[in-house]
This record gives sequence, C-alpha cells and structure tokens, in this order.
Amino acid sequence: MGTDAPDGWTALAALATLASVGTLAAVVRWHRRGGRLGRQAVAVPVTWNGTDVLWIVVVAVLLQSCAASIGPQPPSVRQQLVSGMLAPAGAAALAVARLRRRGASWSGLGFDVADWPTALRQAAGTVALVLAPLLGMAACLDRIVPYRHPIVDFLAGHRDAASVALVWLAATVTAPVVEEFFFRRVLQGWLETRLARFVGAARAGGLAIAGAALAFALAHVGQGLAWVPLTALGIVLGILARHTGSIVPGILAHALFNAVSVVMVLVQTPAVPG
Repeated sequence: MGTDAPDGWTALAALATLASVGTLAAVVRWHRRGGRLGRQAVAVPVTWNGTDVLWIVVVAVLLQSCAASIGPQPPSVRQQLVSGMLAPAGAAALAVARLRRRGASWSGLGFDVADWPTALRQAAGTVALVLAPLLGMAACLDRIVPYRHPIVDFLAGHRDAASVALVWLAATVTAPVVEEFFFRRVLQGWLETRLARFVGAARAGGLAIAGAALAFALAHVGQGLAWVPLTALGIVLGILARHTGSIVPGILAHALFNAVSVVMVLVQTPAVPG
C-alpha cells in the first residue's frame, strides 16, 4: 500500500471494498441456496483432462512469448496490443481444435446458447449488479497502488480512430471470448469434474468457480491492485457460467464490463500530444 494515499481515499477504498464484498456475498448466497437464472441449464460434462489443460497453458505461454519477440525490440505498446490479441486467439483456436478431437461438442465447449434474448438479459443483469461496486473499488484502489496497463498508456497518446478501434477490439471481443473460454469453461469445467471425485459434486462446483476466478485474477497481476476486483468479477462470471450451462452470457457480460471500462479510460485519461 502506498504511504502517500490520503486517509479519505483509504476510507473510500474500504467502503467500495465492503460494497463489492457485500454484492459478491449476496450472489454467492443466492447461488448456494439454489437460485436460478430462468430455466436452469446444465453444462455438458468435460471430455478433457489435466494433460489437456496443461497443454493449453503451455501453448498459450509459448505463443505469447513468440509474438512478443517478433518485430522491433523492445516492443511498442501497439505491438503489445496486437500480439496480446493474436497470441491468445491463436491459443484458443488450437485449444478448440484439440478438445474437439477429444470428443468435445460445441455445447461441451460452452459456446452453445438456446435463447439469445435471455443470454443478453442475463449479461446485462450481471453487469448492472457488479459494475458500480467493482469499478468504485478499482478507482479507489488506484489511489493506493496506481493501476498499470498498456492500454491506458496507449490511449494517452493515440486517440485516432484506428487506435481506439484496436483497443475496442482487444477489450470487447478478443479478451472476453478467450478468457471466458479458458477460465470459465476449460479450467472451471475440468476443476469441477476433478474435484467432484474428492469432495462431492455439491462442493466441487463452488471450489471450481473460486479456483478459476483466482487464476483469472492472477493472469492480471502486475496491473496494480486490479486483481482484487477481478477476483470478484471472476466468481460472478463463474456462477453465471455454471447456472446457464454456457459461456456465452459471460462473454457478453465481460464484453459489456470492458466496454464501460474503456469508455471511462477515454474520458478520464488526458490525451498527450504526439
């Protein structure tokens, strides 16, 4: 924690944290009491194992390392953004191909949705529930440990249409699709199947949601204290995936959440003349 954080901001951070924890606790209680999001759906059991999950992680890391090493060094922020889209998208495509060969259907991969209007309502409701407390907490935590992300630096010096479109594509398309697939289906689905052997199906779901949410947050370490609200967001998205049997509502919610975040960065970050 930064020693120069004003007491007022520390208090606000504490209040925002309490609001976020309260919201998260309410969602978890609802989930544990058997709450339903419309017609309950059950995800198709996974057909992959720990070896497949490890293979996907290794491929994602290798592709990211290769993408970062291509081009001028050190890489520009624009280059980081492009490689940060292409490498995960490539890893996701390879993961889908591998899991399909392992017998996974599109429903099993979480991409099936029976009712798009319902999925949109579920996504909008999720964002409406968590947006204010999580962004409030993130803003206050930024006063304690400043938030760091290449997108913020990039938008400070690039406000042309092509640059904004690049950021928008990365934040609202690539990241939601890839991250929800990796964390909420591949990892969470495998964890739930694996843990059910040791703790039973009833407890395995909650533990899998928490484990995938923590992995999701740790993937964002290095961005100040952003991992704190992202852990809560990951839990909510994990519950959404488990209740709907699909990652599509989570992708839509994730995209909407990121879209609001990008708009806030554009509004709050002063442009630096090039």
